[in-house]
Amino acid sequence: MTDTTYQPHGLLDGKVALITGAGQGIGKVIARMFVAEGAKVLVSDFSGQQDETAAELGEAAIACHADVSVEANIEAMFTRAVDAYGRLDASIHVAGNSGGRWGDEISEEEFDSITQVHLKGMMFCCKHAVRAMLPTGGGAIVNFSSTASINYDPLISFAYSSAKAGINSLTKSFAGRHGAHGIRVNAIAPGFTLSEKNQAVSEEIMASLSSRAALNRAGQPEEQAKVALFLASDLASFVTGVTIPVDGGWTAKLA
Repeated sequence: MTDTTYQPHGLLDGKVALITGAGQGIGKVIARMFVAEGAKVLVSDFSGQQDETAAELGEAAIACHADVSVEANIEAMFTRAVDAYGRLDASIHVAGNSGGRWGDEISEEEFDSITQVHLKGMMFCCKHAVRAMLPTGGGAIVNFSSTASINYDPLISFAYSSAKAGINSLTKSFAGRHGAHGIRVNAIAPGFTLSEKNQAVSEEIMASLSSRAALNRAGQPEEQAKVALFLASDLASFVTGVTIPVDGGWTAKLA
C-alpha cells in the first residue's frame, strides 16, 4: 500500500473475505489491506487484472473472473470462495462501471449497462453472500455506493446516481432482514478519490472536484479501504444498515 503510516493490527486474523472489483483501484487496495490484517481473500474482477492482484498477494489470495451483471457468475464466485476456504466472513462489493451521460442524453443501452452492474449486481452479490454466511453464523457485507446517491451532482449521470441510491436501499433491506442471523450489512459512499481512473482527469477538474470536500482535498483509496476494514471487522459489531459517506465532508457542505 502507498500509505506508509498504516500499521496492521490483525483485525481480520482467521477471516475469509471476498472482494469484487479487486483488479484495480479501491478494490485492489482493500484486498491488500485485508491480507495485511490477516485475512484470506478471493479477489474478483471482470478485467483480467484480478490475476495480477492475486499474484501480488501470494498464498493468501485466489483470483476469480466474474461479471457481476450475471447471477450465474456471482453464484460461481461465492462457491469458489467457500470451496477454497470453507467459509465466508466478509463480502466487499466494489465492482462497477462508468457513470455514462446525463438523464436527457443517456440511451437505453447505457441505462441497462449501468443498472445491471451497479444495482442488479449488488442485489445478487448480497443474495449469495448471505447464503454463504448463514451456515457459519453470519458475517459482514460492505456495499460500495457513492456520494452521488445522497445529493444531486451535476457531473454525474442520473442513471448512475439512482442506481447507487438503490444500493443504499438494498443495504438497509438486507440489514433488516438478516440482522437476526448475525449478518451485518453496510455501505460506503465514497467522495472524489484518487483511484487510477480519477488520477487521469485534467488539472482543472482535479482542482474543482478536490475543492468540493470540506477538507479541501481528494481522498486516497487507502482512506476508503480503512472504513471497509472497520465495517468488516469486529470493531463494527453493532453497526448495520447504514451508508457512510467517506467524502471529506462533501455531503456535509451540501446539507
